[in-house]
Amino acid sequence: MNIAEDAARQLIDIVRRAAREEILPRFRMLDPQAIEAKSAPDDLVTIADKNAEALMTREVAKCFPNATVIGEEAVAENASLLDRIQDAEMAVIIDPVDGTWNFARNLNQFGVIMAVVSGGETVFGLLYDPLMDDWVTASRGEGAWYGRADGTRRRLQVSDTTRVAKMVGSTSLRLFPQDTQYELAGLLPDFGRMMFFGCACHEYRTMAFGFVDFMLTAKLMPWDHAAGVLIHQEAGGYAALLDGSPYRPTLQQGRMIAANSRESWEVLREKLDFLAP
Repeated sequence: MNIAEDAARQLIDIVRRAAREEILPRFRMLDPQAIEAKSAPDDLVTIADKNAEALMTREVAKCFPNATVIGEEAVAENASLLDRIQDAEMAVIIDPVDGTWNFARNLNQFGVIMAVVSGGETVFGLLYDPLMDDWVTASRGEGAWYGRADGTRRRLQVSDTTRVAKMVGSTSLRLFPQDTQYELAGLLPDFGRMMFFGCACHEYRTMAFGFVDFMLTAKLMPWDHAAGVLIHQEAGGYAALLDGSPYRPTLQQGRMIAANSRESWEVLREKLDFLAP
């Protein structure tokens, strides 16, 4: 299954509407009572997350009646929804506000992520920036593209840096066990620069634009990575778990490197071998 251009446009429009109606009016206007913790004190959800997901779920169901909609907040209430991804002909996976901690703390590094998975494979990905009203998309086999509301469209390509000392990378140390964090932190000066986005949407966008050379993660929830990995690969990148196995949107656990090439991935995998299972 591939996503037709008109279907992709419908999905983009749904995400833009959710951002316009439910997310942006609440940015830097949240009442403290509208912010809740989920699995941990820093794992937050806000009324913007809940309302935006509800709107997108309704609109996707209207436009695509046969789709299985899997939102991050719905999974927080019913984890068994994740089991539907593998066999669904069209599973639409939604992260209504990616970077909720940033959003809730008035930081502008947040976005909306949507992926379409068919038969366990991602066939469409969308990384949307509500503040700029622009997006990065990819359909399987058709490249990665940057789009704007004025109709501007540009094909994207990852960087070509291969020397570790010049590489710009991103990771979230907090996703690793504390002892591993210390060991990993000791390697950070070996790279040209290390970034800490707190937002997978912008991590993947920045790699697709060619400004960040690699990303390391220790958590693989599909709303964070299904869209981004496809976009990164369509922009020329290479992603795999540290054991060499391919990423799949059905995965929830594992350590993964997304790099600008297979060559870079091999270099980084060797340098980070202590993280491998």
